[in-house]
Amino acid sequence: MKNVNPVVWFEIYVDDLKRAKKFYEAVFQLELNEMPMPPAAEDNMKMLFFPSNMESKNSASGALVKMDGFKAGNNSTIVYFMSEDCSIEESRIKGAGGKVMKPKVSLGEYGAMVLATDTEGNMIGIHSMK
Repeated sequence: MKNVNPVVWFEIYVDDLKRAKKFYEAVFQLELNEMPMPPAAEDNMKMLFFPSNMESKNSASGALVKMDGFKAGNNSTIVYFMSEDCSIEESRIKGAGGKVMKPKVSLGEYGAMVLATDTEGNMIGIHSMK
């Protein structure tokens, strides 16, 4: 059995793409880029990509997605974002329109984490080793 991360992609569904873009760019200090959609999807689907290196074999990337029929929030999967120190991103969440649900908590030898909701009601996690 291989010890390789099998996760290559995630999607966070949003109701307001502009508002969600502003939240994620403010909290994680990064730029999301629009992906051109094929003609069959461009009327009912918009995507903004997180920065990534698709050539790397042991990393995952993803996108914010606004798509007809997929409501934001109340999902049962939590995406955890990597951080140098998750208290840094935690300090930006409220100002970006989100809500801290669980402030930074130690996981002992496994680092620390923060749980928050974004502007769309999606629960996200932030993990760091500090």
